[in-house]
Amino acid sequence: MHYRELGTSGIEVSEVGFGAWVVGTDWWGDRSDEDSIEMIHHAIDQGITFFDTGDVYGLGHSEEVVGEALADYRDEVTVATKVGYDFYNNPQAGHGELPKVITGEWVREATEKSLERLDMEYVDLLQLHNANVEEVTPDVLETLDELKEEGLIKATGWALGPSIGWLAEGDMAITEEFDALQIVWNMFEQEVGNHFLDTIDETGSETSLIARVPHSSGLLNEQVRPETELGAGDHRGFRPDEWYETGWEKLETLRFLERDGERSMAQASIAWLLGFDATAAVTPTFRTKDDITEWAAASDVPKLSDEEMQRVADLYADNFGIDRFDGMDALRSSVGGDDIRDAGLDKRVAEGARNEA
Repeated sequence: MHYRELGTSGIEVSEVGFGAWVVGTDWWGDRSDEDSIEMIHHAIDQGITFFDTGDVYGLGHSEEVVGEALADYRDEVTVATKVGYDFYNNPQAGHGELPKVITGEWVREATEKSLERLDMEYVDLLQLHNANVEEVTPDVLETLDELKEEGLIKATGWALGPSIGWLAEGDMAITEEFDALQIVWNMFEQEVGNHFLDTIDETGSETSLIARVPHSSGLLNEQVRPETELGAGDHRGFRPDEWYETGWEKLETLRFLERDGERSMAQASIAWLLGFDATAAVTPTFRTKDDITEWAAASDVPKLSDEEMQRVADLYADNFGIDRFDGMDALRSSVGGDDIRDAGLDKRVAEGARNEA
């Protein structure tokens, strides 16, 4: 395992991190707390030191599990959490988004409650969870600075989702010199990552990128195949058929990245993200200890060559040679979709709706 610095914070993270949204929730399969703790300990054995959770995951339960699992390793690991959702006063309805509260007062209160659940004196990285630009006021920024000064947090981040705020939010995180910006980013979904790489270059910012969903929700690691039957609660079951069908076709064009015995497609998907200097860590969605063993090793597999990186970029620019949409454009838009469209990133707007019903 190799390690990188998070922004200019001096905080070190493992190149492959553990996304703790899989523990304390049932969105990625049922498992006991004992199983979750065993997974976290196995991750540590594989060299993983970066653990990323959030207060809303399992309505606080993920933090409790992570805190218990890491109690004997606190000085050896980097712990991140997220705040911004009011699950204290609102019930979770399926996979729907809960109401957000992002004010200076709320950020402080939520952080203190997270520390109680984690049973930790500080969190290494505190991230605003899906905050919109207008919500991150001077009061919120001042509170983050105060939490740093008080030693309750070591670094600041902004975690974004594809349907809840995107370009303007990430650009603000970069220009405001947040230490980390977490985004959905993979070989099938490159637009937003490319945009933020450009923003970092243009501004000279030291903000690091944390990439989640590196396997495009099971396509790039081949855990979702044509014959796969998804469980009733699996969030991927809400995706359109076109997403699967085009994904399997795209995957075949990337087979050149595999190296028998040296680099699997799942590892190559992580290694591709680590090929960008701005990337600090990649957080796959581990479901089993076997996943952890294989994907943690992606930090040590042969790096992608410049030629391989360029070939992936060229394939993406040509939509992998596929002349139809994957049915996901509407789900990728941010609030109102305006910033995506203004940047020319909505294919239906930029190229015309070739797939109209």
